[in-house]
Amino acid sequence: MKLAIMQPYFFPYIGYFQLMNAVDEFIVYDNIEFSRKGWINRNRILVNDADAYITLPLKNDSDYLHIVERSLTDSWSIERKKMLNRIKESYRTAPQFKVVFPIVEESLLFEETNLFRFLFNTLQCTKAYLGITTPLVISSTLAIDHKLKSEDKVLAMIQSRKADEYINPIGGVELYSKQRFKDSGIDLFFLKAESITYEQNGNLFVPFLSILDVMMFNTQQKIQEHLLQYTLV
Repeated sequence: MKLAIMQPYFFPYIGYFQLMNAVDEFIVYDNIEFSRKGWINRNRILVNDADAYITLPLKNDSDYLHIVERSLTDSWSIERKKMLNRIKESYRTAPQFKVVFPIVEESLLFEETNLFRFLFNTLQCTKAYLGITTPLVISSTLAIDHKLKSEDKVLAMIQSRKADEYINPIGGVELYSKQRFKDSGIDLFFLKAESITYEQNGNLFVPFLSILDVMMFNTQQKIQEHLLQYTLV
């Protein structure tokens, strides 16, 4: 069985979904520290032909809390309307806007202020639209020692699911030892996304934006093709 493990991200870029689509089970971390520097609560969309951030506003709290312990601000019910309007104005002329915007609304209007549960629902909504059938597993539900760190914890999670193949994004090539995984009976591969381009209203292409951008400018059939544009090394 093929397995991947990732933190939840806010409408992540297509490489995240390529990884999800490439495996038999996809574990989503809920009991890992929140990081302000990553993409957990933010991403980039196309606004006036340039990239711009959309960010989920969070309650002020310790950065040492797990993702599942963080919450959206009390003003989110107001802020989400502003975000919806920004996305609507940015993509209202995109060819797939009418079919994609309802997915955005369903995600952002989900009545949940817990950060992890909100993001998990967003991932579920997006993967359903993309036609990805890979089941999502929440990390804290696994019967392992959750005090383990880094590679030790990853190996424990893989073994708990009885997987024999682990796929990680190419950015982790310096973090994990193929030999150590091999010694544990697991084949380790790294997913390297190919260059993906598409028309963005005829303007100069802006790469690595949120999956929302891909969805707005590509049919579901075309996205299915993009999901397979990678190599395993």
